[in-house]
Amino acid sequence: MPRDSVRPSAHQAGAESPFDLNCDPLSFERAVRASGALRIAGLDEAGRGPLAGPVVAAAVVLPEGCLIDGVNDSKKLTERQRERLYDVIRAKAVAHGIGLVDERTIDEINILQAALLAMERAVAAIVPPPDYLLIDGNCVLKRLTIPQKAIIKGDSLSHSIAAASILAKVTRDRMMNELHERFPAYNFRKHKGYGTAEHLASIREHGPCEAHRRSFRPISSMLLVKHEPSKQTAG
Repeated sequence: MPRDSVRPSAHQAGAESPFDLNCDPLSFERAVRASGALRIAGLDEAGRGPLAGPVVAAAVVLPEGCLIDGVNDSKKLTERQRERLYDVIRAKAVAHGIGLVDERTIDEINILQAALLAMERAVAAIVPPPDYLLIDGNCVLKRLTIPQKAIIKGDSLSHSIAAASILAKVTRDRMMNELHERFPAYNFRKHKGYGTAEHLASIREHGPCEAHRRSFRPISSMLLVKHEPSKQTAG
């Protein structure tokens, strides 16, 4: 784990919500602000695991002391809750940015590097730039000179990161709905590109489309078998 990452205590790690155990969802923001930072951006990404579609990152700078009712790790919210909060977060944020990395780039540089690149692009979309970054996970953005901290389970512990997780998730889900219109045979609207049984069956039936990540299994294995020379001999 990088030196700049923070692992939650066992007490925190078991929490379902930053509010359940009366822990302060602004504790990281307050600590960073006390050190002199003013524009603190929370960062998170959506779409590392799916077999199709882009990876999307969001960066959100909230006003000092801002708590938005209902904001939590996007995975713990319903689609309707996320959609409602998406508009509230955008309205209340001092600034926000979105970063995208497409399927072909994911195949070229791997999903971890693509997720970090998406985060870098989200930060670059904020002008003037943040002066501190709170990042979900255990990796920092080494190419950026902005001070930063990676926080394990940050989307459940930092309000800014939770807000970013919602913007990233809603943005990506909407993109997958658009891909559904282009490639209806795969039903992207339902599973958002994740490897469900239905999705895998549609790939086996129709083969991968432009939106699929060629480097991800089982797609990479399917393509390898498809291009292997036949071992049958002429009769």
